[in-house]
Amino acid sequence: MAVNFVKRVDDRVLIRNVIASVYDKEGLDIFVPALLNANPSCRFFATGGTFEFLKDLLGKRASDHLVALADFTGQPEMQGGLVKTLDFKIYLGLLSETYNQEHQADVKARTGGLVFDMVISNLYPFTDTIAQPNSTPEKARANIDIGGPCLIRAAAKNFHRVAIVTDKADYPRLIDVISSSHGTLDIESRFTLARKAFLLIAQYDTAIADYLINVGSEEMKRCYSFPKKGA
Repeated sequence: MAVNFVKRVDDRVLIRNVIASVYDKEGLDIFVPALLNANPSCRFFATGGTFEFLKDLLGKRASDHLVALADFTGQPEMQGGLVKTLDFKIYLGLLSETYNQEHQADVKARTGGLVFDMVISNLYPFTDTIAQPNSTPEKARANIDIGGPCLIRAAAKNFHRVAIVTDKADYPRLIDVISSSHGTLDIESRFTLARKAFLLIAQYDTAIADYLINVGSEEMKRCYSFPKKGA
């Protein structure tokens, strides 16, 4: 397998195209307008409930600054909100490298040159779900996030070009940095965000593994009915 080692990067990256796909929307009403004020050409590519939230938030500005991620990919999500963000065009826009000519040729040919500079994402509340008195293995399973960790991991891996924002507590500091630098974010900030993102994913996966290890097979089977073959 060929591995790319990146040498040339930009210290400051202009935040132009942002993926927003969050379970917890608290603080978006301040963060998103601040990004737009810092760079008036910024666009947000959002999923499901996040799209509806931003559509209401942006009002008349939504037509110029908000895109449904499914419209960008050409692939509607599966029933239940599944497979919203697992699409080649998204990951091409996240993992491509600025000074890799082959990557840039791919991006131009397949997405018209669109790359993503920031991802705002947080995860289904798995630990909150299993802490509820009426929790079951099935409720826990349903609250295992797939697309979120994939988005977060891809953006964090490419911190040399992409900012990954997973913690709403970081919104105020990022607003200050981006607003004072003409809509750009420095590589030190992107690296700090990536470290926090990988820690989040590690803790999330550990919580899932720990829970499943302690669930007995009989408890799991009680969640389901088993149709008889040929009935």
